[in-house]
Amino acid sequence: MRLTAPALSVLATALLLVACKPTPPADATAASAPPAASPAGTPVATDAHDNLNAVLWIQRSEEYRANSLSIYRAAADHLDAALAERNWDALVPGERELIGPAAELPPAVIMDVDETVLDNSPYQARLIQNGLEYDEVTWAQWVAEKKARPVPGVVDFARAAEARGITILYLSNRAQHLQEATLANLRAEGLPVKDASVFLGLGTQLDGCEQHGSEKTCRRRMAGRDYRVLMQFGDQLGDFVDIVANTPEARTQLLEEYGDWFGERWWMLANPSYGGWEPAQFGNAWSEPAETRRQRKREALRLAD
Repeated sequence: MRLTAPALSVLATALLLVACKPTPPADATAASAPPAASPAGTPVATDAHDNLNAVLWIQRSEEYRANSLSIYRAAADHLDAALAERNWDALVPGERELIGPAAELPPAVIMDVDETVLDNSPYQARLIQNGLEYDEVTWAQWVAEKKARPVPGVVDFARAAEARGITILYLSNRAQHLQEATLANLRAEGLPVKDASVFLGLGTQLDGCEQHGSEKTCRRRMAGRDYRVLMQFGDQLGDFVDIVANTPEARTQLLEEYGDWFGERWWMLANPSYGGWEPAQFGNAWSEPAETRRQRKREALRLAD
């Protein structure tokens, strides 16, 4: 799921959801420079780009692959139970109550796209190599290339769902104008795409529902109006439920409230590269200098309980 820096600034002061465009990675302008000397007791970064280890882990570690395979195989094992139980629903009660009962609707699964279905780590790697941060122009160029590969395990899961008559809905914060390139990329990688309606990108409108920033509430309601949602997949909390305040405390409260949904109706993919968790550590202040943001993250480290 991906979000722009400006969107994050807005969402931090209003109903916020960081979801499927990336929150910009930290500054990389000095990626090739040696660490500067620092006062005694001040940590020195070994590499100026905060995203290096995260992207390398996604691309090169077997642990990442094993984690994704585990999530999707476990989810596939729940499909038959979800289909058989007519009251099984992966939308939170407040959302379902606004759109009516789901028992007689055809089944579907909601999937975020970026870092949930498609792996965009090559784009992040380019930013690291070139000392850049995320921006909408380079992101759109990457999407237009249609070179993102599937996250490990997702194709087998999606095909297992399709074989059971379950529609895959791609609820993404990729902008709606990127629909054609996105669906072409999905099809090329063997993912089921019933028709263009299964892409619910940023900008998709639902009459009577006001969207705030990049939150996904209206689009989840749109999905739930036409389908019984068996499962949701994402790489951030905001893929499943609205984050009203993007603070560590509010995020912890959400996990405590809905923790029992994970591993049954909700399935979380690992994404250490970007997401709402990062700006929550520095007050969502993307306008601050990179080193100020980085220092706030250092201060958020737990040295002992």
